Amino acid sequence: MKYRVFVDGNAGTTGLQIGERLSLRQDIEVLTIKNELRKDIDERRCLLNEADVAFLCLPDDAARESASLVTNPNTIVIDASTAHRTLPGWTYGLPELSSQQREAIAHAKRIAVPGCHATGFVLLVRPLTDAGLLGPDYPLTCHSVTGYSGGGHKLIDAYHAGEGAGRGMEAARHYALGLQHKHLPEMRLHGGLARTPLFTPIIGNFERGMAVAVPLHLDTLSKKTTLKDLHEVYTGRYGQSRFVSVMPLGEASLLEAGYFDPTACNGTNRAEIFVFGNNEQALLICRLDNLGKGASGAALQCMNIALGIGEATGLE
Repeated sequence: MKYRVFVDGNAGTTGLQIGERLSLRQDIEVLTIKNELRKDIDERRCLLNEADVAFLCLPDDAARESASLVTNPNTIVIDASTAHRTLPGWTYGLPELSSQQREAIAHAKRIAVPGCHATGFVLLVRPLTDAGLLGPDYPLTCHSVTGYSGGGHKLIDAYHAGEGAGRGMEAARHYALGLQHKHLPEMRLHGGLARTPLFTPIIGNFERGMAVAVPLHLDTLSKKTTLKDLHEVYTGRYGQSRFVSVMPLGEASLLEAGYFDPTACNGTNRAEIFVFGNNEQALLICRLDNLGKGASGAALQCMNIALGIGEATGLE
């Protein structure tokens, strides 16, 4: 049996990545739309409702429109946009969020794939809020370094050409300077927080890869806590996880001592959790591929779970 899958928005960065992965699978029949009909609402409606799984790889407004076109009660809609990540009726597509989340995804017909920055942040923060180490009003700060592919085709082309937004590309650059990044609502909600974190994303001169960092003063936590305690919270949470690994405590986990490589998970659906610091302060880092576990890989992981097939199918 082959599952019918339609990618609405197959020309974008995430859509292309999903399409490439699906093309290698023998259990999938990809439904295609002619180029000249990509914006034809009737053709899209037909394909969306014909599919067992419909991926929405579109801007937010277009994703809302496409979701509204699906009337087939059996079609599983997996949205990679920001549009539905905090809405009731949509299941957050992070299986590692809690012990119940994988089961929720397995029974969902509407799944919202997390944002790349949010994936790293929530994987770091949610276990600590669940353990009572971080209260909901804790004033968290997060710094995230990402490759430029997260900006889509226009930014990728600008970096490759060294012009426009890609001029001066040798220097890492902060962005979202108004502190209103679009991932913040899901970071707050799914991190178990009442207070919005102070989030500073940074774009670097590399195409893909990401390191999401959360610093903490240990004496401000709800309980007396050491680096070892933090590490044990993560190993307890992710020790049996297929795609989230907790790395050895401290800098011994780095191949090049003292320097952290945000690209080491590229080409995988893996996320790695690190705990660094000293007796007074901690630096928590999650490393992932922003186009893998941060986008297309996560979407396909959710599809596998929702279809009831091996979770790692096509991801290893």
